[in-house]
Amino acid sequence: QVQLVESGGGLVQAGGSLRLSCAVSGSIFRFNFMGWYRQAPGKQRELVATITSGSTTNYADSVKGRFTISRDNAKNTVYLQMNSLKPEDTADYYCTVNCLIPFGQFWGRGTQVTVSA
Repeated sequence: QVQLVESGGGLVQAGGSLRLSCAVSGSIFRFNFMGWYRQAPGKQRELVATITSGSTTNYADSVKGRFTISRDNAKNTVYLQMNSLKPEDTADYYCTVNCLIPFGQFWGRGTQVTVSA
């Protein structure tokens, strides 16, 4: 059973930084990508950043140059370093892994990020 647990959210002032962590447990033999999505109140969930099994990264235009996704294979953890935060970054942030073996897309329960003006 694949499980993902996010941590690191909180309240920060605009211009500040946070680092989100996602601890992944369970047996994953092959995956396409790991990533972060976010959902603001009243809005749809949107892609923030992904990192493939080959370590290729992809970012939403709104976070390029400010956010960095990384992965520590030894710790089975995915990170999202968020710098120069803006009030519009306020959302619940969800970690996900798109797996081939076992097949499926798995999600964490989310961590809340609030950026005050």
